[in-house]
Amino acid sequence: MTLLVTGATGYVGGRLVPRLLERGHRVRVLVRNPLRLQGRPWAEQVEVVQGDLANPEDVRRALLGVDAGYYLVHAMLSETDFAQAEETQALTFARLAKELGVGHVVYLGGLLPPTGTPSHHLQSRARVGEILRAHLPTTEFRAGPIVGSGSASFEMVRYLTERLPVMVAPRWILNPVSP
Repeated sequence: MTLLVTGATGYVGGRLVPRLLERGHRVRVLVRNPLRLQGRPWAEQVEVVQGDLANPEDVRRALLGVDAGYYLVHAMLSETDFAQAEETQALTFARLAKELGVGHVVYLGGLLPPTGTPSHHLQSRARVGEILRAHLPTTEFRAGPIVGSGSASFEMVRYLTERLPVMVAPRWILNPVSP
């Protein structure tokens, strides 16, 4: 199969790509900055499409001829209005994937709390899942924060602890999360 991986420079995507290659799939990755692939042992084995999920022409180029896709991205770190950006990107991806005959999408979202109102971030993650499912066959996995060497969460904590051995944290950081 020809598979598209969005989020290949992230923690999950960077570990998924070599497994897909080991199973004999042709893998294409959509990345904003191909330099972020440097040093990855699989970088020369994938087709790289430089682009942005916010640009329909980039998404079209990435999806053309793809059998299935992995949607492993979110805009939380890169956009001022991340919820609107995530919705727009998901709609663009879903509509073009359907138009181009992509058979299936695998999406990694976030766990929603069993009670109460989810955070703005988790509401946005759930909305992306709704959009993808509304347009094409989608398998949605939900996970809590993924904390491992190289993940955004891990690197943020590492960065803070290396620079601030003691820190008074604001009250707004007290958000319960499911492990």
